[in-house]
Amino acid sequence: MFCLRPLIRLPLFSVSLQSTSHLRLRLAFASSKLIVRNMKRKAVDSEKSPLVKRQKESVPEYCDVEPRKDDNGTQVWPASPKSIEDAREFLKECAASHQKTLIVPDKDADGLDAGVIIHRTLTTLGAPPASLDAHLVKKGNNIHDEDERESMKAKDPRYVIVVDQGSRSAPPVVDSPDVKSLIIDHHLSDEFPKGAMVVSACHYPPVATSSLLTYEICKALHPDIASSCGYLCAMGTHGDLGNTLKWDPPFPDMTEVFKTHTKKAINEAVSLLNARTVYPIPLKPLHSDNPLARRTAKFDVVTAWEALLAAQSPKEVLSNRRLLSARAEINEEVERQTHAAPKFSKDGKIAVFRIRSAAQVHPVIATRWAGHLKSSKLEIVLVANTGYLPNMVNFSCRIARCARNRDPPINIISSLKAVADLDTTDLVQRLGESFARGHKEASGGIVPAKEFEELMTLMKVGEKPDPVEGERKEKKAGKKTVEKSPQKNTLGNYFGKKT
Repeated sequence: MFCLRPLIRLPLFSVSLQSTSHLRLRLAFASSKLIVRNMKRKAVDSEKSPLVKRQKESVPEYCDVEPRKDDNGTQVWPASPKSIEDAREFLKECAASHQKTLIVPDKDADGLDAGVIIHRTLTTLGAPPASLDAHLVKKGNNIHDEDERESMKAKDPRYVIVVDQGSRSAPPVVDSPDVKSLIIDHHLSDEFPKGAMVVSACHYPPVATSSLLTYEICKALHPDIASSCGYLCAMGTHGDLGNTLKWDPPFPDMTEVFKTHTKKAINEAVSLLNARTVYPIPLKPLHSDNPLARRTAKFDVVTAWEALLAAQSPKEVLSNRRLLSARAEINEEVERQTHAAPKFSKDGKIAVFRIRSAAQVHPVIATRWAGHLKSSKLEIVLVANTGYLPNMVNFSCRIARCARNRDPPINIISSLKAVADLDTTDLVQRLGESFARGHKEASGGIVPAKEFEELMTLMKVGEKPDPVEGERKEKKAGKKTVEKSPQKNTLGNYFGKKT
């Protein structure tokens, strides 16, 4: 059916038989023209190639990597069997001794959940709760700083368990021959504090989070650990690897955990914990007249630690008022800071965002932008925060989603060190021990502001890339020339002043 109304206007007066015949002829002619026109349109449309649906970018799952195997072909995961067994003996000895034990977890969800798993394991094995204490590192510090080491020593522990703090060559965690130390970690390192027993997952892919590694160590020590700590393992792992993680082998089967505790509750609890631990200025505290009373990072971590320790499920964590207040603030701060425009290194491999925030939002923003930016050259997203610590730059790096399948794989730590090595002076030493730490896929550092600017100069951030010689010739050859118009009356002289 074709609508002829737009083509033919019928008169409003009556028509004769002769005019009616003439009208019929006109109708038939118009119909034939429309039919031919429609047939031509269909013929042209059929010749066009069908639109090819853009294929979704394929990104491998975290657990798709092949685990290590020993000489007998047996899978070795999440760490060396000997180190795992030594850690279990350490925990059993610690619980049986009833002596002062200091748990030193990192301040994020992974570290805090791992610390609570340790706490519950020790109490389940018979350690008196009064013998267990926690040391929470201050904002901007690490366990190797002298004031932190003195603070731990002042608590007079006999056992120290450090979880998810990263590792480096250093003196003993607590400088006393009577103190035994256990380090459970997954950050890339082959150097550790002197005299410590170490369980590291960094060389056993897929690399377990610290909470998952701790869970695998502890669940064999008592039948109740798996059921009482499974959700803690899930929370810590989702906190580090994201809430879309597929729990495929060699990761443990968490079906029962997710039946008892919904993924929604687990993921919301993770966001509360991470919000409290990254934001140092919460809402107006209870019974305080100062709405901007500054809280230390230690206080914020204490809130998250105590909430986790007291809760028996993720839903109980969700009822904490202070955690809810912190999440609202951190979401607002991330939204405010995430719109900074990037600058790129000259080779296009690194995108650099600069923000200034008192909150530790740079890792969150780096993760967000890594999932959005796309380029054939882009490899790393770097977010630098100049407002977290005075005269220092805290920065976080993530591999761009579009670069995750590159061959060879992107190694952020190696890339950062390669840039620093371009310097011919002593920049590498001045960047310090906190430069390029963490994981190959997620790294960063805390460096002095002056040295960070030197690093950006070596990256040639903001400089335009050199044009390829072939492309330059093609552009010149294909450049169109526009002849000058002979018209004298133009907008420019029309509105000009008359002489």
